[in-house]
Amino acid sequence: MKRCGIVVHDTECGDLWARRLEGSGLDLLGIHPAGGPDAHLSLVSCMETVRTPAFRAFRRRANAAGLAVEFEMHALSWLLPRDLFGDRPEWFREENGARTPRFNCCASDPDALRFVAGRAAELAALFPSDTHRYHFWPDDVAEAKCSCPRCRALSASDQALVLANAVAEGVRRTDPEGRAAYLAYGAALEPPRRVRPAPGVFLEFAPMDRDHDRPLFDPASACNAGQVRHLPELLSLFGTEDATALDYWTDNSFFSRWTRPPARFARDAAVCRADAAAYARAGFEAVTCFACFLGEDYEERWGAPPLDGFLAALRAARRP
Repeated sequence: MKRCGIVVHDTECGDLWARRLEGSGLDLLGIHPAGGPDAHLSLVSCMETVRTPAFRAFRRRANAAGLAVEFEMHALSWLLPRDLFGDRPEWFREENGARTPRFNCCASDPDALRFVAGRAAELAALFPSDTHRYHFWPDDVAEAKCSCPRCRALSASDQALVLANAVAEGVRRTDPEGRAAYLAYGAALEPPRRVRPAPGVFLEFAPMDRDHDRPLFDPASACNAGQVRHLPELLSLFGTEDATALDYWTDNSFFSRWTRPPARFARDAAVCRADAAAYARAGFEAVTCFACFLGEDYEERWGAPPLDGFLAALRAARRP
């Protein structure tokens, strides 16, 4: 495994996280505007954040500590703004026989895909990646596929890959070395069957619906077995180059049910150790985890979170 790191909210990037990262031994830092149905608004707010002197200083400190900085965001409602629906309803999903601006878009409309690619080029310029990897994901819903006559035969995974291919084409306009993530998440955990990855598309595997109290590859867990059932096929389809496992071991936003004040973080690092090692054996080149809702308001309420065991597990997985 080549890289290991964490993903934090842009709103929590400051001196506290900079001090935690210095000497952590990690080499990858993802910046994540909050998800949910308003993720496109969080993305716009993050655009302002990254322009501030405070964020630029934070990024310099992360780089000086040996961490490459990337950005990971549910971007589709920004890539194809919802206010275009009135003029271009055919660009948007069909659901129950009617077009809707809610979530994602039509995966078969060439003009919509060209528009998405153009906006992806803009987004790559606004959020330059130290690794040339761009995580511009579909909207933050388990499944929101188009059911128009042209899309009907395409699964949620096929449609997600169509969008990832368009994003990859767009980011390469800005960054000729750019690569785009296919987010295997929710309904898109099943491998695409009718669409092939375009050059520069890599796998990002995010098994959110797992049993977080047991190792992901524990065969005795029916829940986790379902999450990894298609993993060999996904790795075969996308290859292992840049393949990234994005897990939730330290995602206190998830364990707080995305509601503040943050809950006390008390997870078992043994699960992280088992999973990170298994990801390395499976061939993933990077392993990352969310570490949100662990900022200053967390420390004010609960004190320092117990992160050392998790960071050690990530570092250990990176070793040959």
